[in-house]
Amino acid sequence: MKKSILKLGVFALFMLAFNVVSAQSTADVAKTAEAVRVIDNKGTIKYFQSNNGITQIVNTTNDVTTTTWQLGGTLTDNTYIDASGAEFGITGIEETTLDAATIVDGTGTGYTLLVTNEETGEIQKLLATDLISSGQETLDAAGTETTITATGMPANASQVWVYRNGAKLVAGLDYTVTAELVTLVPQTTANRDWTIMAGDFFEVHWIK
Repeated sequence: MKKSILKLGVFALFMLAFNVVSAQSTADVAKTAEAVRVIDNKGTIKYFQSNNGITQIVNTTNDVTTTTWQLGGTLTDNTYIDASGAEFGITGIEETTLDAATIVDGTGTGYTLLVTNEETGEIQKLLATDLISSGQETLDAAGTETTITATGMPANASQVWVYRNGAKLVAGLDYTVTAELVTLVPQTTANRDWTIMAGDFFEVHWIK
């Protein structure tokens, strides 16, 4: 019996240490009604209990002397795992695909992606629609326009494509980009010259 009690004590001590390290907290935790009483090899009565993301299950039918600690539960403190110099991963995750019917749309359905905040290390959720977004804007020219407003368009010319009557214009030469605004720059150099004419149809496509 003493051997079994000692094994239980060692295991419980490990779980307690795990909780303290993971939680990054040294605050005292009051003994709860579910605390497990054990006796160490010196006869000292001690108590062990789960906390901060670890669930404690006390059998109430068979093996009523058995208490189980298992992964899963409510985090009560900020918790960090330092994986410096080591690999950390989870295997066996079910693979899925994203399509128009399942991408989260802000109504609480579909999928989100887990990302890490580089500044704090916190794991956060990101809407699948916010990972990559795109859009387009069109303009039927009257012959005088030099700008096209495209709501939501980034200020990076490498993410913006502009077409005049189906022909692609050259970024940085035929047009420049600022946030949500394309400025058309007609050229006068031979072989690259063009001008805005009434009836021209411009398309702006962007991705970010």
